[in-house]
Amino acid sequence: MEIIIIEDEQLTSNDLIQTIIRVDPQISIQTVLRSVREAKEYFNSGSHKLPDLIFSDIKLGDGLSFEIFRDFTKRVPVIFCTAFDEFALNAFKANGIDYLLKPFSTATIKNSLEKYREMNTSKTVIQNDSYEKIFMAMSELKKPVAILVYHKDKVIPIRIDTIAALYLDRDQSKLLTLNGQVYSVDKSLDDMEVMVGKQFFRVNRQVILNHSIIIDVSYYFSRKLKINISLPFEFPITVSKERKPSFLQWLSGQE
Repeated sequence: MEIIIIEDEQLTSNDLIQTIIRVDPQISIQTVLRSVREAKEYFNSGSHKLPDLIFSDIKLGDGLSFEIFRDFTKRVPVIFCTAFDEFALNAFKANGIDYLLKPFSTATIKNSLEKYREMNTSKTVIQNDSYEKIFMAMSELKKPVAILVYHKDKVIPIRIDTIAALYLDRDQSKLLTLNGQVYSVDKSLDDMEVMVGKQFFRVNRQVILNHSIIIDVSYYFSRKLKINISLPFEFPITVSKERKPSFLQWLSGQE
């Protein structure tokens, strides 16, 4: 079996590859695609052999991966890897598309591969209009206007349009506001990345930034980028080389 992985975080894709191979050493990973644009170019070129199965993250740096599959004329089963909550996943259940909740494990990967084999044996086919329905459902989900933080004996709603950055500090999620206040947050960065929308970009595993606080960007070691922001910050903010193309596209205002 040949598999393609669509995932913009290198550590996550490496972990997924290792887990898949651990479950079934006979599986071959054909390639890893890092963005909607790269995946579209890969599949539309017609010069690559199609895989038997695709594992795809939902939220990539340049958009939702459903954009890839709703115009994809070939029938290749896709298992989506996501941190979306159960409410959002109702759309998947209604359209018969399999998903894998993050963080994944050997057991969940094994279960997904078994589902694929059962589906393949029964010749079940996911229609392209299912991906279109999923894309519309996920795009139309009502976005929250605030993130709740707990400060002393109070619960404070911090409006998303007043957030400068979300980041990890010693495994604790934190929120930096535009006026420089810092709060601890009882949510993962994955969850908050889904909540905040296109004004924000996850530049690396530790930091999500609001576009409005970026002053400029300079080249850094190992082909990374270093970001200069308008607020004091606890540590240097860099963009991983894997995320650099999609980050620069987002920074320029392109979708």
